[in-house]
Amino acid sequence: MLLPRVLLVLMIALPLLAAPETIPLYPNGAPGAVGNDEKDIPTLTVYPAPEGSSTQTAVVVFPGGGYVNLAINHEGADIAAWLNARGVTALVLKYRLAPRYRHPSMIQDAQRAIRTARSLAAKHGYAKDRIGIWGFSAGGHLAATASTHYDQGSASSPDPVERVGCRPDFAVLSYPVISFDDSVAHSGSKRNLLGENPDPALVENLSNEKQVNAQTPPTFLFHTGNDPGVPVENSVLYYLALRKHRVPAELHVYENGRHGVGLAPFDPILSTWPQRLEAWMRFHGWLNKP
Repeated sequence: MLLPRVLLVLMIALPLLAAPETIPLYPNGAPGAVGNDEKDIPTLTVYPAPEGSSTQTAVVVFPGGGYVNLAINHEGADIAAWLNARGVTALVLKYRLAPRYRHPSMIQDAQRAIRTARSLAAKHGYAKDRIGIWGFSAGGHLAATASTHYDQGSASSPDPVERVGCRPDFAVLSYPVISFDDSVAHSGSKRNLLGENPDPALVENLSNEKQVNAQTPPTFLFHTGNDPGVPVENSVLYYLALRKHRVPAELHVYENGRHGVGLAPFDPILSTWPQRLEAWMRFHGWLNKP
């Protein structure tokens, strides 16, 4: 009889979590959609914060996958669980992918996801000015793009979601693709997003280390020094650009580690990086009651 009692105590001790809810990002169809299949319908899965949470913070999560796949579990659902455990609402984006779609579909989806998160703030109990983003690998490029390419919404739009601004309040970039400069670029992400022979002006515009300004949101970066997929110079260049414009930023580079580790729960060294992120979020007040 001991085990059931232990399980009962654990269940009582755990915070109450509502079931995640998946909603279409565009109720009337995505702009530029080429069909009506699942791959043409971007969605946002909302993982509400535990009942009684007082952080009033939400984070939109962009899983990686080279702009052709989505690591929806270890860079999506697992991240939502980590955020929920710290009292944060998570919203995981399933965005459109190549080769069926190219730029600007992905950034349209990211911007729409941030607008939607703001429109859902009252429903889910977080503040409209406490909405961050968290991207991994190519999803990190998408997050960096959303951090440097945003607007205040269209006041004249008949769609109330489109009237809302899409600037994130903070950003977390995990082993991100940042630059499309050939010396450091992840060529697969560049090709999948922009095609074989992109306009040089578009390459420049989406090399996000070149688009940082003083209004770019505070940013936390994590990378490994010998990442074989996305060179660490991507994070370093973005961090230096943030410093140049005096944007609050923190960069953690671990000497060893493969690409795509997520929270790295089975690596005794890399698994410490989320602790650094949690400390940074607490320092800036994102995990504290406002």
